[in-house]
Amino acid sequence: MALIKAFKGKKPVIHPTASIAENAVLIGNVTIEKGASIWYGCVLRGEVAPIVIGAYSNIQDNSVIHVASQALMGQAQGTVVGAYCTVGHMAILHACTLEDESFVGMQSCVMDGVIVPSYTMIGAGSLVSGHQTLEAGGLYLGRPAKYKRPLHEEERAFMKVSALHYAELGKGHCHN
Repeated sequence: MALIKAFKGKKPVIHPTASIAENAVLIGNVTIEKGASIWYGCVLRGEVAPIVIGAYSNIQDNSVIHVASQALMGQAQGTVVGAYCTVGHMAILHACTLEDESFVGMQSCVMDGVIVPSYTMIGAGSLVSGHQTLEAGGLYLGRPAKYKRPLHEEERAFMKVSALHYAELGKGHCHN
């Protein structure tokens, strides 16, 4: 069974249709919306600011999602993952926002204050450094991540297809 733990009076809120892997860890002010899936080995720590995982989004194996405290940022900053997002294996999201239908590839890191616009893809292994501004609809690659090109229509359509695939797959693996 997943470790779902309150912290300073804030307890994770999980929609009944969400899928949570048995060894995932959710601590504090964490909200998991309808149809979302949190996969094996993921850690979501919302101790000082909220984490929200939007409807039908997936956080794949061994990913870490955290927030920034007031001491570090001047004000506490949460992490928001919009609807129909895919976050690949071993990704790190820290005090950032992923807008609806965006994609973060495996082993990528998205840092404080970054907003990943809808239909934007962060390629595998990329590092999006703090407060970097991203152009909507683009492909970003590298360490540090740099704009490479606009996404093709097929790649944009893949965003929702990927999210719905993992929502369905999660029903067989992860339980709430």
